[in-house]
Amino acid sequence: MSTVQDASSVSSLFGAGAATQTKSNSEATTDRFLSLLVAQMKNQDPLNPMDNAQVTSQMAQLSTVEGIESMNATLNALSSSMGASQMSQAASLIGHGVLVPGNTLNPSLQQDVLGFDLSRPAEQVSVSILDAAGNEVRKLDLGSRSEGVNVLAWDGLTSNGTAAAAGKYTFVVDATQGGEKVSNTALFLGSVNSVSQGSDGVKLNLAGNESVSYADIRQIF
Repeated sequence: MSTVQDASSVSSLFGAGAATQTKSNSEATTDRFLSLLVAQMKNQDPLNPMDNAQVTSQMAQLSTVEGIESMNATLNALSSSMGASQMSQAASLIGHGVLVPGNTLNPSLQQDVLGFDLSRPAEQVSVSILDAAGNEVRKLDLGSRSEGVNVLAWDGLTSNGTAAAAGKYTFVVDATQGGEKVSNTALFLGSVNSVSQGSDGVKLNLAGNESVSYADIRQIF
C-alpha cells in the first residue's frame, strides 16, 4: 500500500506556491532582524560597543531561523501531499472488506471472517466465540499457527451443530508456545462504506457504524 509519486507531483510539491510563501516569511524575518540590529547598534554604549563576535552570533541565529522556516514550509507541503494521496487510496477501498484490529463477529451482516496477528509462532491456538452475554457458543482448535496475520472463517454454527442466533458475537484468541502465552491482536473483517479525513488522519467508516484508522489495515479483501 505504498505510494509512488512521479516527477511532476514532486515538482508541484516543491514548486512555486511553497517557494513564494517561504520567501515571504524569510524576508519578513530578515527585515525584522536587521531593524533590531540597526537599532541596537545605534543605541549601544560608546564605551562598550558590540564586537564582531556578537554580530556574527546574531547573524548565525538569523540563518538558523530562516532554515527552520524553510524546512517547516517544506514539511507542511509534504504532509498535505501525503494526506491527499492516502485519502485517494482509502477511497478506492469503498465496497471492499478490510481486516483491522477488533474482536466482533456478526453472521447476520455476513461478518463471519476473523483473524489474529501473532507476535511469534504458536504450537497451539484456539478461538472461543462468545455471545452477547459472554457465554462460549463455539471453540475452534486450530493447532499450530505461524507468526503474523492468520485468517479463518466461522461457519456460524454453535458447538452442538445448530445455527447461531442472529446478533453480534465476540471472540477471544488463546495462543501458546512451550506452555507460554503468545501475545496476539484479534482482527475482524469490516466492509468499508465510506472514508473521511479528520485531525488524526484518514478514517474508514465500516458497516455497523464502526470507524477505524487507515493505518490499522492488516489485509484487504
